[in-house]
Amino acid sequence: MVNRVVDDIDRELLARLQDDATQSYAALGKAVGLSAGSAHDRVRKLRERGVIRRTTVDVDPAAVDRGVSAFVMVNANAWMGDAPTRDALVAIPEVQEAHVIAGAASLLVKVRAATTEDLQAVLRRLFGVDGVTGTQAIVVLETFFERPVSVLTEPR
Repeated sequence: MVNRVVDDIDRELLARLQDDATQSYAALGKAVGLSAGSAHDRVRKLRERGVIRRTTVDVDPAAVDRGVSAFVMVNANAWMGDAPTRDALVAIPEVQEAHVIAGAASLLVKVRAATTEDLQAVLRRLFGVDGVTGTQAIVVLETFFERPVSVLTEPR
């Protein structure tokens, strides 16, 4: 099992990286009272332990013609929490997230598309996934905010 325990300095480094992952190790170290080398070593260890899963850029979906967002509940007649289902969903580029869920539906997927017509095409592709019997799409009209996982507060 991977050790993912982090201390207060790790949490502060993570919060600063979430805010701006392009800052130098010297700036990170200075902010948390470490040398650049020590900050680099801690960040490297956080990556090795799987705490930092990836470094990415936050792109405005509307700026790249993905302004239509929807959450889609997927109903199925079979268990959907396996590799073939995951692979089928990964093959649909508009599917941004996919979650196996408990409740009336089997899956919850987040879709980003250019238009409602494109969203409809994605729904057709979802129906092509083995075991899918129905979908219920909830189209997002406005997003107030999306936030990363908070690393500075302890879970309750």
